Amino acid sequence: MRKVLLAALFAFLVTACAENRNKQDGQAQNERNQLAKQQLQGIWVDENTELPMLKIDGDSIYLASQVNTPFRFSISGDTLIAHSSERVTYRITKLEPHVFQFYTSQGDLITLHKSDTDTIPFGYQTVIEPVQKEVIEKDSVFFYQGNRYRGYAYINPSSKKVYHPVVTEEGMIVDNVYFDNIIHICVFQGKQRLYAKDINKEMFENIIPADFLKMAILSDMSFMGVDSDGYHYQATVSMPDELSCYYVTILIDRQNNISFKLKE
Repeated sequence: MRKVLLAALFAFLVTACAENRNKQDGQAQNERNQLAKQQLQGIWVDENTELPMLKIDGDSIYLASQVNTPFRFSISGDTLIAHSSERVTYRITKLEPHVFQFYTSQGDLITLHKSDTDTIPFGYQTVIEPVQKEVIEKDSVFFYQGNRYRGYAYINPSSKKVYHPVVTEEGMIVDNVYFDNIIHICVFQGKQRLYAKDINKEMFENIIPADFLKMAILSDMSFMGVDSDGYHYQATVSMPDELSCYYVTILIDRQNNISFKLKE
């Protein structure tokens, strides 16, 4: 019985010592991370061009090439972690009071030295607002079986932000911010409204790949005609500032059921 108690006591002491050591190691690592963040404060200049590249203020990084809101970062060991719409890591190879060296997202080694002044005017914040504030109205007229149909599409800018990662001149990944649209469609025969509905890009989540849809916007809508199947629209879901897009055919049948299909 005494041997069992001694064995249990020994196991407890070993576990307690290990937990205490892990706690001390964790505290020491946290202190090193905080020291590294303190060393990074200030304006950093490219070693080759002598041009300011980035400014670090608190837990925010401002880039010289971006007139935009800064992105938040943290330090974990030899890794700088950028916290934006996606978590991006940069490996630090050297960090001293006046030298900062790291690998970009493209695998390029960047060497910076700290500026002697912190008054270089860059890295200021701007208020991000939808560029397009007015509603765009589109309409088309089609005749079917002697009847005149008019289809409308109202492209309404919304306040819903879409984050699109881009690689800056510094080789770092940051988010460009865009604003999605909600498009109202309606079909009339004379003065009689036959159908009306708001369309947003989330309605296409079963037919457009999720990774594309997340960074895309619902950019356009056109009334394509009327036939025996119903009313036809075509939606455009596009990547901001790029040519890549998906076209979605929208059918509203005679019972006002709506369906979506990728255009072939």
